[in-house]
Amino acid sequence: MAMPLRQSIKVATYLAEQKLRRRDKFPLIVELEPLFACNLKCEGCGKIQHPAGVLKQRMPVAQAVGAVLESGAPMVSIAGGEPLMHPQIDEIVRQLVAKRKYVFLCTNAMLLRKKMDKFTPSPYFAFAVHIDGLRERHDESVAKEGVFDEAVEAIKEAKRRGFRVTTNSTFFNTDTPQTIIEVLNYLNDDLKVDEMMISPAYAYEKAPDQEHFLGVEQTRELFKKAFAGGNRRKWRLNHSPLFLDFLEGKVDFPCTAWAIPNYSLFGWQRPCYLMSDGYVPTYRELIEDTDWDKYGRGKDPRCANCMAHCGYEPTAVLATMGSLKESLRAMRETVSGNRE
Repeated sequence: MAMPLRQSIKVATYLAEQKLRRRDKFPLIVELEPLFACNLKCEGCGKIQHPAGVLKQRMPVAQAVGAVLESGAPMVSIAGGEPLMHPQIDEIVRQLVAKRKYVFLCTNAMLLRKKMDKFTPSPYFAFAVHIDGLRERHDESVAKEGVFDEAVEAIKEAKRRGFRVTTNSTFFNTDTPQTIIEVLNYLNDDLKVDEMMISPAYAYEKAPDQEHFLGVEQTRELFKKAFAGGNRRKWRLNHSPLFLDFLEGKVDFPCTAWAIPNYSLFGWQRPCYLMSDGYVPTYRELIEDTDWDKYGRGKDPRCANCMAHCGYEPTAVLATMGSLKESLRAMRETVSGNRE
C-alpha cells in the first residue's frame, strides 16, 4: 500500500476517534459529484444518461464543500461526469484543501493540461487519472482515439510541476491477467505515478454496456493470476492488503457502502454511487434512515456480482484496524511503499 505516511496517520487517527466515540457508521471518503456532464461517452459509465437539463447543472461551491464538511470524512474523491468541466472546480478543491481534507480529483485528463494552472501542488491534493489499459485498450473503453496519449502527456506534465498523480483502472471480463499486468507495470515503472487504484467493473443499472462486467468468480481468478509472482508487492497500489486479499478470494467481506457515501446534484444517494434507491438532503438522514442491512451480496440481487471498492475497501480497512496482525502488515507495506 503506497498511501503517504502523513495521510495514513491521519486516517488511522480518525478511525481511532470513531471507535472511542462508539460510532457504528461513519465515512472514510466522500464521493462528490458536482456535475454529471462529461466530454467522453464511456460504455461502462451511466452518468451521462441523465436528461440534458440535468447535464447542464453545476453544483455551487458552498454546497459541495458544505456536504463534505457535514459528513466529517477526512478524504474526498471528486468525480462526475468530468470535474474539470466545472467552472469553479479549482475553488472547490482550494477550500477543501484549506480544511485539510485529502482531495482526489478524478479526471479522464482530456482537459488537464489546459486547466492545470488553476491548481496548486499540495500534499492534500492529487489528480486521479482514469486509465483502463494501454493505448488501444484504453481508447476503446472510452470510445475515442487519442485519449490515452493525452492522458499520458498530462500525467507527465502534472508530475513535472510537482503534483501528486494517482490512477484509477477498471477491469472488465475482456481483460486478462496479462492486460492488467501490462498497464499496471507501465503506470508503476514507466510513468511512475504515485499510487494506483484498481476495481472490477460492476454492472450497475444505467451503464450502456451490460455485457462485459465481471462476476465474482471471474474477478477472483483474474486478480489471483495478475497478482502472482510478487506483483502485489511491486506495484504502488492504493489499497489495504486485505482488500487485495478480497479481490483474490482469500477472504470475504460484507458490504459497508455507508463508509463511502455519494453526494451529487440530487443529494446523498442511497445506498452507494453505483445504485440509486433515492436521495436525502442530509448525511445524517442517509445514515440513520437507510436500511443498510438489506444491501450486499446474498441480500440484494443487484449486488450479486459486486466487488467494487466503494463497498468492500472500507470493510477491509475496518478489519485491518481491528486486528493487530493486519495493522502491522499494513504499516509495513505503507513504510515500504514510501521508501521506494
